[in-house]
Amino acid sequence: MRPTRSKSWFTRFTKLTAKATGKPLAFTVAVFVIAAWAITGPIFGFSDTWQLIINTATTVITFLMVFLIQSTQNRDSEAIQVKLDELIRINKGGHNALLDLEELEEEELDKIRGDYCKIAEEARVKLRQGVLDTGVPEVKAEVEAVKREVKREKRELEQIKKRV
Repeated sequence: MRPTRSKSWFTRFTKLTAKATGKPLAFTVAVFVIAAWAITGPIFGFSDTWQLIINTATTVITFLMVFLIQSTQNRDSEAIQVKLDELIRINKGGHNALLDLEELEEEELDKIRGDYCKIAEEARVKLRQGVLDTGVPEVKAEVEAVKREVKREKRELEQIKKRV
């Protein structure tokens, strides 16, 4: 099955360019260009202009490739996040609070990661003791945060009901 074609010319361009520059042929061409430049050094007497040509060319190419790589990486990262969110969403027992996790602040991420590190450490201890490390332990911080949110929303709803 052929993937859907991007509507944006920039997306199509970055995909095509990233695919082409990631091939062995692109690397081979780059090596030959460098070799040709090096071989012509004695012909041009290793002049400043000779050096400026390769410096300018590599600088411009590097500058443009940074944006190309960033665009491709952003698109790939977003696609992976959506796929992971879908796996969490459809998994019975999965924590929906983990959906869209990449949008949280650093401190919130660190707290959740700490909870998962504790779960991993507990599982390793059990494994060393010969106990299976399977199962779905609750992530206490997430569950508590969701409970607090539900309670807060219930209080707000009660206050609204009293006003009406």
